[in-house]
Amino acid sequence: MKKTVLYDAHVALDAQMVDFGGFLMPLIYTSITEEHNYVREKAGIFDVSHMGEFYIKGKEAGKFVDYIFTNDVSSMVDGQVLYGMMLYPTGGVVDDLLVYKVHNEFYIMVVNASNADKDFAWATEQQKFDCVLTNESDNISEVALQGPLAEEILQKLTDYDLSTLTFFTFSMMLINGKNVLVSRTGYTGEDGFEIYGYETEIKEIWKEILEAGGENIAPAGLGCRDTLRFEVALPLYGNELSKDITPLEAGLASISVRLEAGDFIGKDVLVKQKAEKTKRRIVGLKLIDKGILRHGYEIFKDGTKVGEITTGYRSPSTGETVAMAMIDRPFDKRGTELEVQIRNKMKKVVVRNKKFYTKSYKEN
Repeated sequence: MKKTVLYDAHVALDAQMVDFGGFLMPLIYTSITEEHNYVREKAGIFDVSHMGEFYIKGKEAGKFVDYIFTNDVSSMVDGQVLYGMMLYPTGGVVDDLLVYKVHNEFYIMVVNASNADKDFAWATEQQKFDCVLTNESDNISEVALQGPLAEEILQKLTDYDLSTLTFFTFSMMLINGKNVLVSRTGYTGEDGFEIYGYETEIKEIWKEILEAGGENIAPAGLGCRDTLRFEVALPLYGNELSKDITPLEAGLASISVRLEAGDFIGKDVLVKQKAEKTKRRIVGLKLIDKGILRHGYEIFKDGTKVGEITTGYRSPSTGETVAMAMIDRPFDKRGTELEVQIRNKMKKVVVRNKKFYTKSYKEN
């Protein structure tokens, strides 16, 4: 079991530690709801040092990334970040990830911790360009500062004007004298930053951000990271995305796929799916009866199975019991009443918008 550089800090805060992607990570410090609300209303800081980072350097670095990534790498400018996916030839998802463009001959890919080894092996197999791919995951640590007060807190530690760092861009900057990469990105539906650096730097920055935030910040664990991303319909690999689910079925094509761009792996399958329409897709559900919706629960229409829940919660922000679910067409239309099997009992649900929480900030 691996530990991040912040493991001792989590233990000192009495965090409940769990295995995630081969790492011992904090699930909760106080409670999921309390940490969730801190991020929505003030600010929370996450240890995301378990994430994987790959460097791609060389004359054809851009061509290589364009070949294995679904978004439009050719249109990127230096300092820009894009969200997208790597696909199998079947159109299924290897992983969803972020691509950072440092310059024309240097890109950084940030992948999910649980998929990092698989992703690197997959990318290595596709490497036929004039560039070098390296796995830097063991050399880089990362924290995510998220919430409406994130900018105010981080600004106390840097002379860099954070108001000029727009959504999905990044820059190198000094945080209390430490030169680190900071991007205006996150996975919570709130404003915020992700900070990448060496272990000693991130260890110090974690402590400094908590001190700068005072009562306006709280450490946040994996538990609320999941409820936060769920409320704004952001996917989790293994739930809304997998080798058997395409970006179109997941409803993520508009933000992660550019079919008019390069000939990336799996593109032909997506083109065909778009022309013929998918046979199923991820939708939102609201529970009408009492109960809790959980991953794996089966969905029925008139006794016939038509889908399965991918993620379900009682939303901390709204109080509603809701879920994202993969539903067969034509039962995916909003307002369609279905049933979910909960402990051998059938409960009523209705199809609704899968974004359960409205973002409170503008993506400038």
